[in-house]
Amino acid sequence: MSRAAPHPHLASGLTLAILGSIAFSGKAIIVKLAYRYGVDAVTLIMYRMLFALPLFLALTWWSTHRPGLAKKPEPLTRRDWLGVLGLGLTGYYLASFLDFWGLEYITASLERLILYLNPTLVLLLGWLLYRRRIGALQAIAMAVSYAGVLLVFGHELGEQGPNAALGAFLVFASAISYAIYLVYSGELVKRLGSTRLVGLATSVACVLCIAQFLLLRPLSAATVAPEVIWLSLLNATLCTFAPVLMVMMAIERIGPGLAAQTGMLGPMSTILMGVFILGEPFNGWIVVGTVLVLAGVFLVTRFGAPPAAAKPIDTGD
Repeated sequence: MSRAAPHPHLASGLTLAILGSIAFSGKAIIVKLAYRYGVDAVTLIMYRMLFALPLFLALTWWSTHRPGLAKKPEPLTRRDWLGVLGLGLTGYYLASFLDFWGLEYITASLERLILYLNPTLVLLLGWLLYRRRIGALQAIAMAVSYAGVLLVFGHELGEQGPNAALGAFLVFASAISYAIYLVYSGELVKRLGSTRLVGLATSVACVLCIAQFLLLRPLSAATVAPEVIWLSLLNATLCTFAPVLMVMMAIERIGPGLAAQTGMLGPMSTILMGVFILGEPFNGWIVVGTVLVLAGVFLVTRFGAPPAAAKPIDTGD
């Protein structure tokens, strides 16, 4: 009996997926550090997207002009542009802004656990919009995941007060917004390709975040502590653009399923960085809640053959 040949790109694919997951998880830590310098969510996300915009424009150009393309991509139709605008609005602008805003009120640990519920929201939207059946085991697993978040939230509510409820609501709304993006992005991904769509949609979100700042804040609000500038630059590169590329490259090498499972490192790395860098609490409530969330989401995506979009691949929203 012959052994199956080892996957030629398994090691590099897993390494890229792990590094991408950890880099994505650092976003919340950087945001919490920046808030210590008195900046608000509107200004902070403007700087992150200002620095990220040239990178995603370059990604868009590369996806259509890189050497070795077998076929030149088709020009975008009016319908394509409307789709890109809609997905950029929900998947990257609204999801990112609500996430940043929510982080003003809750710990990075709770934020990451809420965002990790995303695959369950995709399943719920599939049931609401397309009447896709949710299996009994998936329903139980979803209940386990939400119980884990409620456990951590209940403890944080006692520590932080009513602000924790507002922060959790904003981050949960962020997760819903990104789930809407995943549900509706399938057709455009097939037509444009994932790299081109991510580059275009994220560029739209960057422009919207910059425009939001110009509409809501005076230009003098752009004067912030130098630390905020450097943290925003780090967020835009190391915790936004770089992990997008790493996760895409990982999926090409090992597929979305295995890449998704490495995403389970995201919540754990956020919690550890929150404890050691931010001094956030680490106790039995967080441990039990995290185990419940990870176990529930793993079962949701493991059984019942959910759509690929439901896989818990981090996005850094």
